[in-house]
Amino acid sequence: MTWDRVAVVERQLDDYLAHATPAERRLDADALISAGSSLTAAAAMALFEDQLASRQVDVASRELKKTNRSFYTIGSAGHENNAVVGARLRLDDPAFLHYRSGGFVMARARQLPGSTPTLDTLLGVVASSDDPIAQGRHKVWGSRALWIPPQTSTIASHLPKAMGLAFSLARARRVGVTSGLTDDAVVVCSFGDASANHATALSAINTARYAVRMGLPMPLLLVCEDNDTGISVPTPDGWIEATFGNLPHLRYVRADGEIDEVWDAVGTAIAHVRSARQPAFLHLRTVRLWGHAGSDAEQSYRSLPEIEAIEARDPLLRNARRLITTGASTPDELRDLVREARARVMAVAEEAARRPRLQTTEEVTAPLAPSHPDRVADRARAPLATAKERRDTFGATLPEDATAPTARTLAGAINAALTDELLRRPELLVFGEDVGRKGGVYGVSVGLQKRFGAARVFDTLLDETSILGIAQGAAHIGLLPIPEIQYLAYIHNALDQLRGEAASLQFFSSGQFRNPMVVRVAGLAYQKGFGGHFHNDNSVGALRDIPGLALAVPSRGDDAARMLRGAIAMAAEDGRVVVFLEPIALYHERDLYTDGDGDWLTNYPPPPDVLLPGEVGMHGEVEGDADLLLVSYANGLRLSLQAAKRLSEDHGLAARVLDLRWLNPLPFEAIRRQAADVGAVVVVDECRATGGGVADAIVADLAEHAVASGLSSVRAVDSFVPLGPATSAVLVGVDQIVAAGVAAAGRSRHAAARS
Repeated sequence: MTWDRVAVVERQLDDYLAHATPAERRLDADALISAGSSLTAAAAMALFEDQLASRQVDVASRELKKTNRSFYTIGSAGHENNAVVGARLRLDDPAFLHYRSGGFVMARARQLPGSTPTLDTLLGVVASSDDPIAQGRHKVWGSRALWIPPQTSTIASHLPKAMGLAFSLARARRVGVTSGLTDDAVVVCSFGDASANHATALSAINTARYAVRMGLPMPLLLVCEDNDTGISVPTPDGWIEATFGNLPHLRYVRADGEIDEVWDAVGTAIAHVRSARQPAFLHLRTVRLWGHAGSDAEQSYRSLPEIEAIEARDPLLRNARRLITTGASTPDELRDLVREARARVMAVAEEAARRPRLQTTEEVTAPLAPSHPDRVADRARAPLATAKERRDTFGATLPEDATAPTARTLAGAINAALTDELLRRPELLVFGEDVGRKGGVYGVSVGLQKRFGAARVFDTLLDETSILGIAQGAAHIGLLPIPEIQYLAYIHNALDQLRGEAASLQFFSSGQFRNPMVVRVAGLAYQKGFGGHFHNDNSVGALRDIPGLALAVPSRGDDAARMLRGAIAMAAEDGRVVVFLEPIALYHERDLYTDGDGDWLTNYPPPPDVLLPGEVGMHGEVEGDADLLLVSYANGLRLSLQAAKRLSEDHGLAARVLDLRWLNPLPFEAIRRQAADVGAVVVVDECRATGGGVADAIVADLAEHAVASGLSSVRAVDSFVPLGPATSAVLVGVDQIVAAGVAAAGRSRHAAARS
């Protein structure tokens, strides 16, 4: 008994074509292959050729793997009828594809003369740097010319951004941003029956239906390619139709049977989405041949009779029968096509295997985090709104005027900066739960919707996954989204939308696709009288772990305004994903040392003043000699300034205080310069001790460069934040900073004396 099922399936098609009897009458190319169908003989033959090319790519991939010239293989065999979807959609219909989309890609590429989809796919299979989309970083379906953004393999994680793009098409037109797509373009997203159960898929589908209920356009074609199983776990019979077949605000279309029946069903679904601007769920019945992937031992969970029954449903075999019995083709013609495809694809595979691969760190990481500071600075400073435009928007009093105290808190400065940016950049969208009419839970976005309208400042449903999906989709077509996640703890509900999707897009598309955004998040601890852990989350470790993601954390109002402009300019110029983390406890803080001193208020810096990564803030004993350097951010900056005052008054120690401002990338060079000048360093990190913040990275860098003789850190306890006064037992306090500062200065003096 052999388990080389590839040869079995190939031979099955050969045997049929060797013994098939041609139809009595051969159809003309433009003749319909069946009564009532719109599929012509020529279109049916083109579909078969594309399906055959996809199948032979799968065969070639496995042959390459046998000789260690390719890597992990996951094929499209059995799913080739998705070629019908590729053929019936247009090139300007964005496509977010799941990993068994070979037929779709071959059929769509047929619409673009000069395309080489077979070579392009196999270059990805062998991880060649000549692969035109990922350039050897991963095997993905993707093409700028074919409007197919590459997707990672995370289950269902691409559905929210497909939904977000469909949501954003009409909105882009309303705000005057040219997307490059036609007014009746639709967005297609394919996924498997197992993926349909994932919370991320259900989130996107729910939001698509919610939009229809709210009267909003949602031209989204959801294609569920149902092969009855997820790796080894069977999907219950009838589950997909029972789950999605009767949902309000979602048209359900089943595509099954002969190729002409599939053709017509697909056409019905597309026509509904295109004309009604509402979503459709296309239930495309498929089979899965040769296991989940090349490494999947299918015989461990399926018997040979079960495998043979599935192979008997091979769509290529069924479609060949249909072509011959209807007279669209002849056995001889199909035999020639099969023979030619096998030879051509294997020759292309051999060529792909000879192509170069990525070699250096620089080559691999080049598109990960583009950084052009000079261009970003220029982008941040232009275009500027005129004085009249600003006064028409803000009113008689501008936020930088001395008579506008509300704009001098952290919250007020962010609100003013958002107003200035919305005024000068028509592509900006601000959205999230409670962002619009209420103006945010903390009033940070108050008045923005009234000033700029509901097309640009709007409320979303309560779903962080959908909020970040909308942001990604909007960014794909030239909008610059500023979504808000209400609390830092809540971003973990949807973290993969940043980690696996948004931040990885430029990496896997070699910079050809991008989804620039600035994600505003209210977070960190020290918020009094509210919440406990979920409203006082003091960990940024999960965000700092995301390659390419920039993390801005302002402490003061003037810095927040400048940094927000810098973050938006980074997104606009370099396509970066930036998280703008706003310390809740400092939103409305006015005082620093004593009640009523007003020392935490700042003047609003009007445009074009900007701060970019690497620019730190220096406070305290900046001029002359200092005994100690305190390195911190956010609430820690305020605490460090209070500690510096006590160190001076009670211990005679002069402290210099460095505000990091940006936690990713960390300003290591600036920290080293200051540390070398001072000697004693205390890193004040308000986040949790073990991997929650930045102290470990800063301490390690200073130790490795041997630039501090007295080095220590103060960090929060590894605990969730409790409610009420108990917070002082786990969070960093001024007393701890003072004690650490005295000790570090002592060690530094001792080291100096010994030397």
